[in-house]
Amino acid sequence: MLIKKPQDLRESDVTPKELYVRRREFMAAAGVTAAAVATGGFGLVGDGEVSAQNPNAQKLTNLKKSPFSTDEKQNSYKDVTTYNNFYEFGLDKADPSKYASTLRTRPWSVVVDGQCGKPGTYNIEDIMKYAPLEERIYRHRCVEAWSIVVPWVGYSLSEFVKRFEPTSKAKYVVFKTLVDPKQMPGQTEPALNWPYVEGLRMDEAMHPLAMLGLGLYGEVLPNQNGAPIRLVIPWKYGFKSIKSIVRVSFSETEPLNTWKQQQASEYGFYANVNPQVDHPRWSQGSERRLGEFFRRKTLMFNGYGDQVASLYNGMDLRKFY
Repeated sequence: MLIKKPQDLRESDVTPKELYVRRREFMAAAGVTAAAVATGGFGLVGDGEVSAQNPNAQKLTNLKKSPFSTDEKQNSYKDVTTYNNFYEFGLDKADPSKYASTLRTRPWSVVVDGQCGKPGTYNIEDIMKYAPLEERIYRHRCVEAWSIVVPWVGYSLSEFVKRFEPTSKAKYVVFKTLVDPKQMPGQTEPALNWPYVEGLRMDEAMHPLAMLGLGLYGEVLPNQNGAPIRLVIPWKYGFKSIKSIVRVSFSETEPLNTWKQQQASEYGFYANVNPQVDHPRWSQGSERRLGEFFRRKTLMFNGYGDQVASLYNGMDLRKFY
């Protein structure tokens, strides 16, 4: 298996594969796409599509509608579940949907430790009941310059964090993904240093937009999307939204997250969407929404600046990237 390190990636790798390879087809179909957008029929998904593609999924009922949701058209169920970065199952965007069936999501528990009053091991069934589930339609921006709109199910991460009574010494929350090469075949390759590690500053974790993701499209999470529990942080690049979490630690010090460890000159701890700070090998000033041909302007904090910019008052966002 060919493992592409960050320095090996080509510019074409930051464009969705189906758009890069089939660009002539998209040019020919541009008129059809424009018509679909004009009539409001582009990128929507109904219950029929979800049921047809995931007939055995557990439905999540009594979902509240979140005031934090964007009114942008959500991407199709197929887009969201077959175009993923989840290196534990392979480096190609299609690999997670092909190979994630090996992941066993029950039983599942999360170890909580560090600077908190209630450390312990907590099962996923209880975690799903810590707060009322709601649907939040968030836009997301990948560092590879593509974007997507997803209808998540979950609740504010703050509701989860408060359960464990973090102490005054807890300045960061650290998350780790499962390590089990038998279930996650991508971990047999040295693409990253496993386990995948991410972290948030405590005030980021407590912000109401930060979400504990437990489902999408009104169903429990598919394996390829980070089942059974993941983060959803819409103002940061996608790699901050860690998947298949098995450990949460409250720390006094900033953790070394996976991509900063992998390539610190390209990936920092904060990973806030900032179109003014280019990736060393491509611009972050524009993005391509999955399903669209033309690029769009990238928004500061992915368009959530009114809600989250105050978290970073006084910080040099070029230095703390």
